Amino acid sequence: MTREFVAEFLGTALLLAVVVGSGIMGESLAGGNQAVALLANSLATGSALVVLILVFAPISGAHLNPVVTLSAAARGKLTWSKVAPCLLAQVLGAFVGVAVAHVMFGEPAFTASSHIRSGPGQLVSEAVATFGLVLTILAVERSRPAAVPYAVALFIVSAYWFTASTSFANPAVTLARGATATFAGIRPVDVPGFVVAQVVGAAGAVATFAWLWSPERAPGADRRTVAGQGGLVDVADEA
Repeated sequence: MTREFVAEFLGTALLLAVVVGSGIMGESLAGGNQAVALLANSLATGSALVVLILVFAPISGAHLNPVVTLSAAARGKLTWSKVAPCLLAQVLGAFVGVAVAHVMFGEPAFTASSHIRSGPGQLVSEAVATFGLVLTILAVERSRPAAVPYAVALFIVSAYWFTASTSFANPAVTLARGATATFAGIRPVDVPGFVVAQVVGAAGAVATFAWLWSPERAPGADRRTVAGQGGLVDVADEA
């Protein structure tokens, strides 16, 4: 577990350094224009996700997210004995990443956020964002594994904009962002609600994937059937 632990720790730390650091930089350069700050934050996060997944996936799977780890364990892709160390690495890495971003910009290592993110709309947003993220990972991993880094990044960038919460979709990220009084922050009191919504969204994605991509409905099965008949149309892609 040592290599996997370190990979999850470093990957999550770098992800949070990007999320928080780009939020600080974007806000400082945007001159009060929140749309420009969010654009900078989302593009930097999406770009980093592609790189981090490509770098750490061969070692740990590059989950960088407790609900992704739990989803893998629930589907038998990861032994449960590895779950706790992975979650610990992700949470520790997230807080280290926040501290690193703060130090780079001359801020205290940790400062409690006062950024209000509460209400039904925020919670539904987190459930939807996490549902979409986990379903993206599971589905693309099944059909086009090499495309997972790009699919994940594209979904997260879009979710920054179509959700009211700007898509945290990650309990470790949420916990750590409670310790930054910057653009990316969230009030600590709002953190538990986000985490619960994220777990619900991830559970829904796992259940949906298990039904839609069950053996009798699997896109791979359709593709093999068509190929066996010499057809030129990829039924799985059309589905």
